[in-house]
Amino acid sequence: MAPRLVFSSWWTKDTEKGTPVVVKMENPTFSVVEINGADAAFRPVEKSRGKNAKQVTWVLFLKAHRAVGCVTWLATVLWALLGAIRNRLIHRNVVVGVVENERDKFEKGRLLFTIIRVFLMISLVVLAFEVVTYLQGWHFTNPTLHIPRTSDLEGLLHMAYVAWLTFRAEYIAPLIQALSKFCVVLFLIQSVDRMLLCLGCFWIKFKKVKPRFHGDPFKTDDVEGSAWNYPMVLVQIPMCNEREVYEQSISAVCQIDWPRNRLLIQVLDDSDDESIRWLIKSEVCKWNQKGVNIIYRHRLLRTGYKAGNLNSAMSCDYVKDYEFVAIFDADFQPNPDFLKQTVPHFKDNPELGLVQARWTFVNKDENLLTRLQNINLCFHFEVEQQVNGVFLNFFGFNGTAGVWRIKALEESGGWLERTTVEDMDIAVRAHLNGWKFIFLNDVKVLCEVPESYEAYRKQQHRWHSGPMQLFRLCLPAIIKSKVPAWKKANLILLFFLLRKLILPFYSFTLFCIILPLTMFVPEAELPLWVICYVPVFMSFLNILPAPKSFPFIVPYLLFENTMSVTKFNAMVSGLFQLGSSYEWVVTKKAGRSSESDLLAAEEREAKSIIEQQKIHRGASDSELLESNQIKEQKVAVSAPIKKANKIYKKELTLAFILLTASVRSLLSAQGVHFYFLLFQGVTFLLVGLDLIGEQMS
Repeated sequence: MAPRLVFSSWWTKDTEKGTPVVVKMENPTFSVVEINGADAAFRPVEKSRGKNAKQVTWVLFLKAHRAVGCVTWLATVLWALLGAIRNRLIHRNVVVGVVENERDKFEKGRLLFTIIRVFLMISLVVLAFEVVTYLQGWHFTNPTLHIPRTSDLEGLLHMAYVAWLTFRAEYIAPLIQALSKFCVVLFLIQSVDRMLLCLGCFWIKFKKVKPRFHGDPFKTDDVEGSAWNYPMVLVQIPMCNEREVYEQSISAVCQIDWPRNRLLIQVLDDSDDESIRWLIKSEVCKWNQKGVNIIYRHRLLRTGYKAGNLNSAMSCDYVKDYEFVAIFDADFQPNPDFLKQTVPHFKDNPELGLVQARWTFVNKDENLLTRLQNINLCFHFEVEQQVNGVFLNFFGFNGTAGVWRIKALEESGGWLERTTVEDMDIAVRAHLNGWKFIFLNDVKVLCEVPESYEAYRKQQHRWHSGPMQLFRLCLPAIIKSKVPAWKKANLILLFFLLRKLILPFYSFTLFCIILPLTMFVPEAELPLWVICYVPVFMSFLNILPAPKSFPFIVPYLLFENTMSVTKFNAMVSGLFQLGSSYEWVVTKKAGRSSESDLLAAEEREAKSIIEQQKIHRGASDSELLESNQIKEQKVAVSAPIKKANKIYKKELTLAFILLTASVRSLLSAQGVHFYFLLFQGVTFLLVGLDLIGEQMS
């Protein structure tokens, strides 16, 4: 419960009195005593008895030391927070001239921010008004219980307060109650869906259900012709200005265990930085000299982002010779046996169009932000993708770490540039055409998660605006398709509405808007199970696939509510086709490598020194000059680039709204609501000041 102002109940308890007792013995050797009350010998001894002045002084000194230590700790935390705010403001003002282009982007979508700011101002005025009434001894609760008679009113302020209570109870509270009930119903529906997914995952684990292929599809007695049992596979690595990760991704793909005459690797570079293009070309040439069938492609007209890049690569004439295509984003590092674990599932299964592997993260323990992302993505893959793959043979393609049957891509219309979620677009169209999908939870591909909040925020905006944009475009095709009605219902109600639209809507509305409002309108109070019990239980289910993350269950719950602002804004942007829904920002990578990758890199570096010596002996002057330029570029870009920490106005505004509501809850002793609003407000404050994730200097 919230702190209360009444402490008399601690010391006003009645003391138990003794009862008369008579003890008799046959041959007593001592006298019998009758006890009618508490004897003086059994009465509690005063704590001060037996202590001299020196001992009392030491006790008081220890208590004072504890009090001073507590105050010092609070002052230190407050000073550190103020220092962080000052550093953010000063550093942002220093570099504001460098980021003039980004200022225009933040000017867009100011309507929501204006509404939140107006609400904050009204909340502060109401809070100040009610603090005055609290000091006057008036009440905050239902006006029908505490409104005095008009004849007893003293002063205009008291009359205005009673009028406000009446207006609040008759007009404002019913609207908030109706909206809160609607959001609670959506919350419960989404919670039931989440529980059913978890039950499906438990059933899969209990029955040990997973996709399998029978025998060894590559086993043959003909040694000379064994390579022809391997189908032709095309591997594509789309990238754009991927300076940090291009080398390790190309290296990992080039080491895939597959016959070289049955494999072609396309490096699809959309970089607009000439120095990065030179570096990628050099890496491709290095592996080409080692006998790897790899080519470098760069588009002159860079339209359509990733979808345009993939569509351009699939239009090459030699693609018709290949049966399957594997796609890896620039930060993905597949194991050498990736194709041998995925491609065999297509054998004797002509209706299979996609085999999707699971992501694992090399930097999941880098900071608090990466740990929280790991919780979300582990649930997404192990529960959502696996359950949908087993029971429905359909799920959203993750855009990477998957193998497509090229025939399925062509019959479904290929890669389209109409949305920023081209992977989900092609998956929905392939599903409507009757193709089946398989998710392999045991096949894992290393990749990265964003380490800075700025990169994560932009990624989530694209991931939540794109599906709503796609929903508008695909809805007529879904309704007119010839698939069964239950598949249409699954796509419309579950895949799009419930998991892409309803989730960010109720999360933002219920916990960031309605809950603070109920502190100023207590007639519309939310029940405790909505605020505490159900969210904690849902967070517990979300964290089950990542059991090592249980200590972060409370930060995870608070952070997900904080991210609802970004997700809700993105959802509205995609649903109503606003300008920000078409923005595509490449997620910033750090170029993290696993321990095995670092050891392999040392071995490759030692071998490369010997190879470079051999190459330099027979190389011309122009080739030597070109190689030296590439080395200088690598050295020049190896130094870290300083960036300015950003301040996120929407998150800061909501932080002050929630903290204001927590003060209001403290005055009215609202119990767990006070603690939830306090910690949620602090979380918004930390995120708004960019104090979570990678710290930039």
